[in-house]
Amino acid sequence: MNKVKLLLISLFVLGSIASVNAQNERKYIRRGNSAYNKAVIDSVTVDSTKYADAENYYRKALEEDPNNWDASYNLANALFRQGKLEDAARQYQAVAQRNIDSKTKRANAYHNLGNCMLMGNNLQAAIEAYKESLRNDPTNLETKYNLAWAQNKLKEQQDQQNEQNQNQNQNQDQQQDQQKQDNQQDQNQNQDNKQDQQKQDSDQNQDQQQNQQNQNQQNQNQDQQQGEQNEHQMSKEDAMRILEALENDEKDVQDKVQKQKAKPVQRRTQKDW
Repeated sequence: MNKVKLLLISLFVLGSIASVNAQNERKYIRRGNSAYNKAVIDSVTVDSTKYADAENYYRKALEEDPNNWDASYNLANALFRQGKLEDAARQYQAVAQRNIDSKTKRANAYHNLGNCMLMGNNLQAAIEAYKESLRNDPTNLETKYNLAWAQNKLKEQQDQQNEQNQNQNQNQDQQQDQQKQDNQQDQNQNQDNKQDQQKQDSDQNQDQQQNQQNQNQQNQNQDQQQGEQNEHQMSKEDAMRILEALENDEKDVQDKVQKQKAKPVQRRTQKDW
């Protein structure tokens, strides 16, 4: 899938008019290309040593001419092959934004920038780089393929994220529903406990009232008994007083009788007229 289109450009010596610096940079570029090509012969095993050698040659070429586009571009390729994705991406970005006449070169730089982003799982940035590559070279089928793959992969991730969010929201809703049920159960339990407590308090109050009524009735009975006892005692006293009065009356009568007996009887003398 992640096919990387890396452009290696071999520069030819232009003749005696070339400066010594130009000759040196081209020499380093050729050596770099040679090391790079040897590294890519075996597509299964990555020869990091030869890619590192190629990187060093390209850097030496840039020391001779920092504006050499081919050395800069091939340096980015060597960095990418070594897995130095961030360094390679910065290098591709730099060469892609240079003011050059070749849209094909710019398209290749953006294509490989997209590959860096794709390898780093930055799908949105990869898609933008592939689109920019196609703006410069709309005919590149490999770029179109990579763009479609990145877009499909991004959609899958978004769908998966949406599903996760939906599941998370569903779980949250279930948790909220469960919380509501628990709260309702707690409220019902509290209500039942409150009603039970109220019933206990009511029963206790009724018991207290019944006990109070019983106590009041008992007190009334005691008062009634006490009253009857007092009433009975008063009746005895009255009887004694009455008996004493009777005795006194009888004594007076007897005294009067005795006095009557002791008094001489006067006979009436009938007068003869």
